[in-house]
Amino acid sequence: MLWEEVGEGRVRCHLCAHRCLIPPGGRGVCGVRENRGGKLYSLVYGRIVSQALDPVEKKPLFHFLPGTGTLSIATVGCNFRCDFCQNYEISQFPREHGGRIVGDPVEPEEVVEAAQATRARSISYTYTEPTIFFEFCQDVGKRAVEVGLKNIFVTNGYMTEEALAEAKGWLHAANVDLKSFSEDFYRRFCGASLQPVLDTIAHMWEMGIWVEVTTLVIPGRNDSEAELGWIAEFLAGISPQIPWHISRFVPAYKAWDLPPTPLETLRRAREIGLSAGLHFVYLGNVPGEGEDTLCPSCGHLLLRRRGFSVVKNDILDGHCPRCGAKIPGVWA
Repeated sequence: MLWEEVGEGRVRCHLCAHRCLIPPGGRGVCGVRENRGGKLYSLVYGRIVSQALDPVEKKPLFHFLPGTGTLSIATVGCNFRCDFCQNYEISQFPREHGGRIVGDPVEPEEVVEAAQATRARSISYTYTEPTIFFEFCQDVGKRAVEVGLKNIFVTNGYMTEEALAEAKGWLHAANVDLKSFSEDFYRRFCGASLQPVLDTIAHMWEMGIWVEVTTLVIPGRNDSEAELGWIAEFLAGISPQIPWHISRFVPAYKAWDLPPTPLETLRRAREIGLSAGLHFVYLGNVPGEGEDTLCPSCGHLLLRRRGFSVVKNDILDGHCPRCGAKIPGVWA
């Protein structure tokens, strides 16, 4: 999907914001889309490398069918090369194994049947970047809609406007990683650019896709109060209803020399988000703190969480039972 011939056997991919110009026999930045004889092919269609039933809170989505299960699937590959990636074993697999592609062949119908068998309420395209296996996401997603299931992207937000247009009607929710508010950060540590991610968040919200945003706070890289403030102000400028998940960094992949995020930094980030006007700011990777949902109008405890479990849900038909305020989200 979403490519064109540009002469001399080359093709231009329009799936993600890299818009790779790929010569004959070459692959895009993602490592899983290859120019074969002047035509662009996906090498990972139906090649599932990971599948699991997760609580939807693990995505993390706190305002989308809380307390329900979501069937998560992934292929290898990614259009980013983050040196702090938590799932680098599969996201960077082609890049670190000479372009090798692995994964079990699965048909779209089998994924939907597995979701139904586990009584999941949704299917999540996650663990790696779903944009790079977009064709399979779409085929699964459309079949999921037919049987009453929802579809979720856990994404770096680097898809094009054309790709988002293709997702209209079958993509219902997304958690977008906004890794930083610095172009230098995106170029140095991700091999990408900031603006396309900002555009995706705004465009998804305009389309009616339920959006939540996650920022992994990395000491010394994106943890300044100024940068956290820019992120909060940007999100609040789109809508104060967008939940912001501020997640604790733990050393991983090529960033083993960095320390875990101090809890004080996360608490301060949450204060910054609330001060910027965001109604819902959560802490991640900090069990037992910053996980609950409060009514922004009266402060009533609406959802109490422990880890990835919902232990209390007071939301009544999408409203606060105390003051009647409408609580934004998609509720079971």
